[in-house]
Amino acid sequence: MKHAFMMSQEKILKKAGTNEERGLTKEQVQSSRKTYGANSFVRHARESMAKKIWDASTEPMLVMLIFAAIITLAVNITRYFTGGEYNFLECAGIFAAIILSVVITIVTEGKSAKAFEALNKLNEDTLIKVIRDGQPQLVTQKEIVVGDLLLIETGDKIVADGRLLSSNDLSVDESALTGESLPVKKQADVVCPEATPVAERKNMLYSGCFVSAGSGKMIVTGVGNATEFGQIAQELSSIEKTTTPLQEKLDKLGKGITVLGASAAAIVFLIQVVQFVMNHQMNLNTVSDAFITSIVLIVAAVPEGLPTIVAVSLALNIIKMSRENALVKKMIACETIGCVNIICSDKTGTLTENRMTVQQIYTNKKLIEPEKLKDPLLLHNYCINSNANIKEEDGTWSFIGNPTECSLLVAAKKAGVDYRTLRKEANIVRVFPFSSQNKDMSTIVMEDGKLILYTKGNPEKILSLCQNVSEEEREKISHMMEEFQSKAGRLLAFAHKELENFDKETQEELEQNLCYDGFVVISDPLSEDVYESIKKCQSAGIEVKMLTGDNIRTARAIANELHMLDENHIAVEASEIETMSDEELKEALKKIQVIARSTPLVKMRVVKLLKEDGNVVAVTGDGINDAPAIKHADVGIAMGIAGTEVTKEASDMVLLDDSFSTIIKAVQWGRGIYENFKRFIQFQLTVNVSSVVVVIASILAGFPAPFTALELLWINIIMDGPPALTLGLEPIREDLLKHAPTKRNESIISKKMLVRIFLNGIYISVIFMLQHFTNFLGAAKEEEATVLFTLFVLFQLFNAFNCRELDDTPMFKNILNNKLMLGVFLLVLILQAAITQFGTAVFETVPLSGMMWVKMILTSLTVIILNEIVKACKRLF
Repeated sequence: MKHAFMMSQEKILKKAGTNEERGLTKEQVQSSRKTYGANSFVRHARESMAKKIWDASTEPMLVMLIFAAIITLAVNITRYFTGGEYNFLECAGIFAAIILSVVITIVTEGKSAKAFEALNKLNEDTLIKVIRDGQPQLVTQKEIVVGDLLLIETGDKIVADGRLLSSNDLSVDESALTGESLPVKKQADVVCPEATPVAERKNMLYSGCFVSAGSGKMIVTGVGNATEFGQIAQELSSIEKTTTPLQEKLDKLGKGITVLGASAAAIVFLIQVVQFVMNHQMNLNTVSDAFITSIVLIVAAVPEGLPTIVAVSLALNIIKMSRENALVKKMIACETIGCVNIICSDKTGTLTENRMTVQQIYTNKKLIEPEKLKDPLLLHNYCINSNANIKEEDGTWSFIGNPTECSLLVAAKKAGVDYRTLRKEANIVRVFPFSSQNKDMSTIVMEDGKLILYTKGNPEKILSLCQNVSEEEREKISHMMEEFQSKAGRLLAFAHKELENFDKETQEELEQNLCYDGFVVISDPLSEDVYESIKKCQSAGIEVKMLTGDNIRTARAIANELHMLDENHIAVEASEIETMSDEELKEALKKIQVIARSTPLVKMRVVKLLKEDGNVVAVTGDGINDAPAIKHADVGIAMGIAGTEVTKEASDMVLLDDSFSTIIKAVQWGRGIYENFKRFIQFQLTVNVSSVVVVIASILAGFPAPFTALELLWINIIMDGPPALTLGLEPIREDLLKHAPTKRNESIISKKMLVRIFLNGIYISVIFMLQHFTNFLGAAKEEEATVLFTLFVLFQLFNAFNCRELDDTPMFKNILNNKLMLGVFLLVLILQAAITQFGTAVFETVPLSGMMWVKMILTSLTVIILNEIVKACKRLF
């Protein structure tokens, strides 16, 4: 039943064909289930495994990997049939990488299905009190249908959406749905206007929320997919697939390198064909050799190892991040978070502890800490004038009942008073329960033969009923209360009165001439680390926006406490932006820092528009109302302790300690991982540039191709193998949070990187060609080809040290930080020596003298010296 909040009780009952006493008949239950459906979430048809495999295999980087694998296979098959050198192990390795990538993608990225299943798990088969055929019955929540009359009371979980028919001091915790931290008072006799947002519909109850106080009766108006939770379920099951900034950049880079590599190979092939024609050497064998050389050049130029290096690097860093209390569910997210420039955070449970706490107490004309309270009148009022209960396990308090009353019981416990003992010993004569009309609660107790009335409630009302407060003191108390309320504090005042007798007096008559005992300030405190974390975000160039279900006053007070608002940054209510067009809202979001009364759809829209505007967005939250925005974000971050299962399943990352500071650590790790990719890519592209240049230059100069196919494949292994991987595992640098975030549209290859790639690539090529032309190393005729091959490999190994620094920091400053790289460098150097000295049969090399090795190593070291001179000049000038 749509728009039930706009209907009167009589109208809704008439529409359902029932009345408040009888409920539905068996026939009506079956009819309703056919018309409106069952009380469970129905998911869209799932994708087949073949479709999932196809989608995973058509990722841009994997397409490139498959392309390289096919070419490598074609080269080796051609070499096999033409009697040349062949190596099918590399083909097997590339195809294994493809299969591994597909499996990882399918296993780790089934978030929609998992999030949807988590929502269904909320519908456990608990028994619900329902009136059918005029009799109260217990049925499982799956059997609930539209039109059923449900009886609810404190502690119950609401299992369907419904319109209130009657209520007795009913308040509901709707934080999981709306983000509102305080329980919402409900009233059955209210009819809401059409524009009323979900969080303010006082006559409605919503599936997934909990009754925190009171009791009532509701008629079910929505089940399954038709509930507010069901709409969130649909969003989680149908959100389109989006790409992360890293995926977009790697896609662009991969396409660019592939086009350049293929173009270079085509140029090499055409040059050789032209030379064959001019020298009258054109025949099938020479053309075949030229074609194979060109194809091998493509294999060397295309970075088919990039997806594998990325996957391995991310997997290893995920393990390291889990030690920092950040559990990464989607591999790519541990890099993407480093590029985040906006964090959209929920308030309750994310910036705050989601635990109402007594912060200060005003009594005996002074403010004191809760633990220092000794006044027996106040402590008795806390404990006796309450329906709540609390439970402590391992230092953590569980609240049963109204969170405000529970916070008072915790404060009493901290002051050394056990509320259970007080209640047990108290002789309670009468209780006047809290009501929204009276705005207070009173309890009459017989103590030592005297009748004592304990009252608590609205601070302004209680103060007005007390006669023992002077005008000066009254003014001071009012001023203090206003100040605390402006800081998002919730106030409760306390008073007592000794009664001479008690007969038929009304609550209003008894609550005259009270004796004022004081007031308490209660709030949901900010997490301990959140102040420092927000400051670190601001210094790291990350903007934090608060999207909360709370009212504007509370939201603004929290934002002011965190220094999030100034003349350029404002707080608004969701209703103020709902009528804006997308373009208007995009512009407005540049100033909006806080959005109060945020609904799931508002949060999702804000995230979508921020991404469209070129931002990289992270969303943090713990409630089901945060799940769609978390799923839409570049990085969705859920709270591991306080977070709902739905939110965790929809997220990319789960904070195991619920600490906002862990996000900052994750950002630092993400930035470090991104820089490591840049180091790896810088190394790889330098190999690409130098290998393509030396092959083209050699052929243009009339020399034969400088490397055999097997030698090019060995160079390719160096480029994509262990030396490259160690650059992807460079330890995280401490100064990363002082840098600005990487922009979504910024190329992964910076101008500085490009200059270094070409500087080093061209330098290596020039020295290589000088050896080709002049033989300045003094190699014997039979040694020349081996010297060229070994010299090229040594240049690449030493250049890896240059790639460790992305700025003008001296290479030697951090040389011992990455011990793994030093070990791998030594290992590859030994392998290269073994290939050179003993690989005569396979690689067609010849052994070289010790002096020749010394000369080659010294020559290769000049690539490091060149870089250090350039960096020193930049630092000087």
